Amino acid sequence: MSKNEDLIKKFYNCFQKLDYKGMGECYHKDVEFSDPAFVGLKGDRARAMWQMLCERATDFELTFNDVKADEQIGSAHWEAKYTFSKTGNRVHNIIEASFEFKDGVIIKHTDSFDLWRWAGMALGLKGKLLGWLPPVQAAIRKEAVDNLDKFLKKREK
Repeated sequence: MSKNEDLIKKFYNCFQKLDYKGMGECYHKDVEFSDPAFVGLKGDRARAMWQMLCERATDFELTFNDVKADEQIGSAHWEAKYTFSKTGNRVHNIIEASFEFKDGVIIKHTDSFDLWRWAGMALGLKGKLLGWLPPVQAAIRKEAVDNLDKFLKKREK
């Protein structure tokens, strides 16, 4: 097993325990994170997103497998089950992750999942019917970033 496979496993083992500090230790100071909701988060904003998600998690379960990595790149499959706080709906998100490494840590992390499928679970009927529309997906992204900005402002106080 490569050291980068161990690094990915450490990241998800920490996530299973909602240990955002341990997750952040796996990231380069200049890390870039993207997924369908949070696009292009860099450095401390990426780490803060994980802190926000961990602190807000309810009924949270995470599994991961198929971890692969060499010296430059890696990948993993992970699934999260949780209650979406805004609606109280149960979500089972299925994610494919890709990684790039620098200086022994993760420099780039990209998660891919079906945002329409997620919207259907998280938002209910509205998400199922309209979650495929670009304006609805843009609104989901805007709300995610707004929530992160509010979290960061509150954390500064």
